[in-house]
Amino acid sequence: MVVSTVVRNQTEAPCLEDFLHNPTPRMEWVDGQLMEKKGMTLKHGRIQSRLDRYWGNYKDQHNLGGETYTEAPCRTNKQIRRPDVAYLTPELLTQLGEPKVLPQSFPLIAEIISPTDSAEDVFAKANEYLESGCQEVWLVLPESQWIVVLTQQQRCLLTMGERVSTQMILPGFSVTADQLLA
Repeated sequence: MVVSTVVRNQTEAPCLEDFLHNPTPRMEWVDGQLMEKKGMTLKHGRIQSRLDRYWGNYKDQHNLGGETYTEAPCRTNKQIRRPDVAYLTPELLTQLGEPKVLPQSFPLIAEIISPTDSAEDVFAKANEYLESGCQEVWLVLPESQWIVVLTQQQRCLLTMGERVSTQMILPGFSVTADQLLA
């Protein structure tokens, strides 16, 4: 999911319980409204695909288990979100299975940011994830070529020529910003 241009849908939103049982594709449930995810560009899709592949290959090569997902719905303390890329640990996968909507944030989440996204909205969403069970959030800004890695205790800002590493989840994973953004 891109924290990118999210616009209000013209249709009436179902109640939260209905949405949990039957999530609408490409929609998030935010403040009682359905919000359509918009703004995906080829660059966004390429970065989303690369990061999903990098995380997935890494967990497979190191026999870490778990699963990677793109735009899979998860419940935060406030909303139903669809992170662009997410990783679910093997422990949580065993404990929670694969419900239609994950009942908490994924432990590792990446959002690819659109130039039209508000900085306030982007960081509010990252905080929402961290307050809902997520341990690490990557905010990828393709146009400015920045990657922000956030945990409860740490904030890292990286750019081209630098190596981006997971801080808490997928131990040992790293990729250069160039590999991800170029």
